[in-house]
Amino acid sequence: MKRREFLAGALVLPALAQQKTRSFTTSGDQFLLDGQPFVIRSGEMHYPRVPRPYWRDRMRKMRAMGLNTLCTYVFWDLHEPQQGKFDFSGNLDIAEYVRSAQAEGLYVLVRPGPYICTEWDFGGLPWWLLANDIKVRSADPRFLRAATFYMTEVGKQLAPLQIHRGGPILMVQVENEYGSFGHDRDYMAAVRHMIRDAGFDCQLFTSDGSGKSNLAGGTLDGVVSVINFGDEANPEREFANLASFRRNQPRMNGEFWYGWFDHWGERHHTSPAAPGAEHVDWMLSRGISVNLYMAHGGSSFGYMAGANFDGAYQPDISAYDYDAPIDEAGRPNAKFQVMRDVMRKHLAPGEQLPELPAPLPMIAIPRFELNQQGFLTELPKPAYVGPPKSMEELGQDFGFVLYRHHPARAAKGTLEIGEVRDFAVVRGRYLDRRLHQNKVDVELAAGQPLDILVEAMGRVNFGPELVNDRKGIVGKVTLNGEELKDWEHYSLPLTDPGQFLIALISVRGPGLYRGTFHLDKVGDTFLDMRGWGKGLVWINGHNLGRYWKIGPQQTLFVPAPWLKQGANEAVVLDLVESPARTLASHTDPVYANL
Repeated sequence: MKRREFLAGALVLPALAQQKTRSFTTSGDQFLLDGQPFVIRSGEMHYPRVPRPYWRDRMRKMRAMGLNTLCTYVFWDLHEPQQGKFDFSGNLDIAEYVRSAQAEGLYVLVRPGPYICTEWDFGGLPWWLLANDIKVRSADPRFLRAATFYMTEVGKQLAPLQIHRGGPILMVQVENEYGSFGHDRDYMAAVRHMIRDAGFDCQLFTSDGSGKSNLAGGTLDGVVSVINFGDEANPEREFANLASFRRNQPRMNGEFWYGWFDHWGERHHTSPAAPGAEHVDWMLSRGISVNLYMAHGGSSFGYMAGANFDGAYQPDISAYDYDAPIDEAGRPNAKFQVMRDVMRKHLAPGEQLPELPAPLPMIAIPRFELNQQGFLTELPKPAYVGPPKSMEELGQDFGFVLYRHHPARAAKGTLEIGEVRDFAVVRGRYLDRRLHQNKVDVELAAGQPLDILVEAMGRVNFGPELVNDRKGIVGKVTLNGEELKDWEHYSLPLTDPGQFLIALISVRGPGLYRGTFHLDKVGDTFLDMRGWGKGLVWINGHNLGRYWKIGPQQTLFVPAPWLKQGANEAVVLDLVESPARTLASHTDPVYANL
């Protein structure tokens, strides 16, 4: 089963009055809010993909589209980046995110995992689980212990915000599409138990495809089972499948996929507005709740875009626009208006749609030069010397690892790497995991270092391959069949790429480039990366994400809060030698395959 998500909801209220005694329950095939039938009209939006200054702007647009509920995952890997060290500050202040939704008149559905998929690195699981032989998404006691510790911290943030305690949280999801992964009933019961122990005593739900094996593996007795499908499915057939498995419970589409995500090197996905809108209309007309996935996708900034694996590695692009009704820059599009017209038909008595907030300013940055260049010459001390280790074994989360071998004698022949994860540069040659590339011809001189620079792209986030997708070099490295064992390992997370920049040095191969540009006013914009090869971009220290000339994504979204009036700094890491040394930006994204 392929995994994608979208949802539409079913009631919009002027503002959610905070009451001490409220209830959200079920009766037969209906949800009941304070004892009255309630249809959820929800939309998915994730706080890490939207800069905090824009949370409320996007929420107001969701309300204006006709939604009454916001649905979000909780991102374990961001909240516990190092084992035992939690972060709920700044853009990760999920309690404030939920309170903001309530202030904007939205109820909330929370999906805390521990696994969440969502085209996010390792499906939202923290990288450090891979440093040990822990079996994720299983009843492995070590995994359950770590997940319980995480869930307890989430409960401290969100349990006080449940509907019966005066907050907006209606329901909490148990795991995520587990029926597409396994059938371990003990594991699912353990996840439900840890969620309850974390203080979530509200209504629980599971979310799976409507196939019998998916529902059998992913559901729990006494927990509402919602189903996921998209705008190409037949809703009547999907809910008939659910009815053949379970009756006498509320019906809901937990992820209505009103668009799709993109992989590098594949086409940019778009879909017409009308069929999906008709399906949502069909569901709401029958009192079926729905959640649009995505209502607003935003961006998988930095290193956070994940990957699929379907016979070959399929890394995701950094944009998470998803062809959603509210685009990557937060602008309502044609799908928005069509869906708004549908929602208008299903408002509660006396309910009115709010007006759209004023558009946020967009700017175009004139072309400027990146006139400082550097290379990875000032390396840190080796993290390890010996046979190749993975990034996780080195205690590193994201970025790059440089493997360096000092040959004792001259040699030439075929260098073979067990597996490259995920993109390697070897003396101006490139090895791409997507294409199963792991061999290159080399000629070595005695004493001349042999460097293999490996970029970790997204860890697999869906399917069985996610359980062991370690990064860097996996396996042996041989030259003409003879193993090369002595490798210096240099960890390069590149949280501060500027430390490697040297002014006005000409380089070949992977290089870092820096330039400045001046702004009289700030606004959202899309940085044009056409002409560059493959790499990452930082604006004023913010990692925008990955670019790659193969497409489809050719621009990177730059939110206005990351810019400033006056001087701004751009740093580009380019792994593939290219002639570009300038940048400019536009008011719209560019998608093209090259």
